[in-house]
Amino acid sequence: MWFKKKENQDGTPVQKKSKRREWTDAVIFAVIAATIIRMFFIEAYVIPSGSMEKSLLIGDYLFVSKVNYGARIPMTPVAFPFAHHTMPIIGTKAYWDGIEWKYRRLPGLGRIQRNDVVVFNYPQGDTTAMENQDADYYELVRHSGRAAVHAQYTIASRPVDKRENFIKRCIAISGDEMAIRQGLVYVNNKAVPLENAGQTDYIVRFKTQDVNFSVFEELGFVINDDIHAVSDSSYQFTGSPEMMKKVKALDFVVSVNEMAAPKDLQDLDIYPHDPNRKWNMDNMGSFIVPKKGLTVKLDSVSMPLYERAIRIYEGNTLLKNGNGWLINGKPADSYTFKMNYYWMMGDNRHRSSDSRYWGLVPEDHIVGKALFVWMSYDKNASFFHKIRWNRILKIIR
Repeated sequence: MWFKKKENQDGTPVQKKSKRREWTDAVIFAVIAATIIRMFFIEAYVIPSGSMEKSLLIGDYLFVSKVNYGARIPMTPVAFPFAHHTMPIIGTKAYWDGIEWKYRRLPGLGRIQRNDVVVFNYPQGDTTAMENQDADYYELVRHSGRAAVHAQYTIASRPVDKRENFIKRCIAISGDEMAIRQGLVYVNNKAVPLENAGQTDYIVRFKTQDVNFSVFEELGFVINDDIHAVSDSSYQFTGSPEMMKKVKALDFVVSVNEMAAPKDLQDLDIYPHDPNRKWNMDNMGSFIVPKKGLTVKLDSVSMPLYERAIRIYEGNTLLKNGNGWLINGKPADSYTFKMNYYWMMGDNRHRSSDSRYWGLVPEDHIVGKALFVWMSYDKNASFFHKIRWNRILKIIR
């Protein structure tokens, strides 16, 4: 016959799988396949905060490529599928840190470029940062339905690949010289103006107190969120450069001035938290973003900038010894970096917790490159306008 039943080697017919066994095998295969895809190729995330507006909006669902920069081999390989660090509902750890592998990464399609929108694990933070976490610290929640987590004081003790996921724009890559002057970023002494997709704060002065604010809604502003009264005829606006050009062109507007912290104002919440530097979110002096193989002199100027990278990220013991330093017990007056580092900032410049607060992002914290928005949901909109149709399949630039 042209049709022949399958047989075992001893000639007995092969027993057909039960429906239950078939479903079990299918589920196991699906879980393994999905885990491999999420781990090495592409993964879905959702934006929970406004630190990247207007580039990325709250409620944007996006795909992040692991292939572009090379997929990171799991550093904590024993973990529950589809959970990041915390089990849904029960709130226990979703991984076992009894086995931890060294950082390794598969070859990628390319390297991180300036202006890339990058997903990375939150760098190990200081105690004050951990104690003051709010929604902005939970920059990126995996699209897995889990709650954003209660463990405010345990992030620093988690393995690198199990720390919170953030999304920011890479402003400076390893080896770049970085500075901020009056809110304007400079990379390698070249000004890098805020992209039209980003936004910051401005003071707008009107000719009259009688202003029809619906005009600004038509320009894309959200009243009581993007616009706040400063005086009878002056308001603080949060918007993109493109939006503010349109505001400035209105005949009842006297002036539009970008807001920036005073040059000499010191904010010790700003990296590197050095009392000898008068730095703030809009003014940061020049420094080099470390590159693998870069050697820096160890002194009172460089150590506040690089001490954390040398000690925490690259795993050295670092002790002050009189006027010098001991690295792993040996006197050292210089240090050569083992990894590349990056400087990440939010597009919503005055409403973002980013490298200005917690500093450098090491290469072993990099997760992947944001590619495109596949769905966007506005929970504050009316029923028929909750889906932002114009953002579906929007490429992230």
